[in-house]
Amino acid sequence: MSNNLCGIDEAGRGCISGPLAIAGCVLQESIKGLADSKSLTPKKREELFGQITEKSLYKILLFSHSEVDEKGLSLCLKEAILAIKEHFKECEILMDGNCSFGIKGIKTMIKADAKVTEVSAASILAKVTRDRYMLEMDKLYPQWQFAKHKGYGSALHVEMIKQFGASPIQRKSFKIKALEATLF
Repeated sequence: MSNNLCGIDEAGRGCISGPLAIAGCVLQESIKGLADSKSLTPKKREELFGQITEKSLYKILLFSHSEVDEKGLSLCLKEAILAIKEHFKECEILMDGNCSFGIKGIKTMIKADAKVTEVSAASILAKVTRDRYMLEMDKLYPQWQFAKHKGYGSALHVEMIKQFGASPIQRKSFKIKALEATLF
């Protein structure tokens, strides 16, 4: 843990519905159990989310499904990284993955979300924020069953699209192979 390191990660890049969430996190205290959000149970992620928000400085950005359609994933990610970099001016920035999107002064590391606690914390912040959003969308649009698949392109989600058509939060620019076309 370094008070001068901001970890960045995202959730929802591969989804066909819902927002893209990006988080930056600077830990102020050590937190036990941090790991890549995908390796944790939803209950453990929620527990850690509370600890992270109490023991860190952080910034979370959401780009709606329509912003992802209009701008594309890369521009959304670039805008988020720039906003986080501006927010944490005095920090070294480490992002999960291998692309800095042309932004100077950003370090990247493949699997950083599993190796570096600040990036693990950012991974959890992004995932929990996005999952909570999708649970709210499930209440508004229950027929698409967002609580079960969180907007990822699962067989169930594709079946719901076949049955009910594109949801109001569908990423219309994403091609779904099972449907052999873009949604619009």
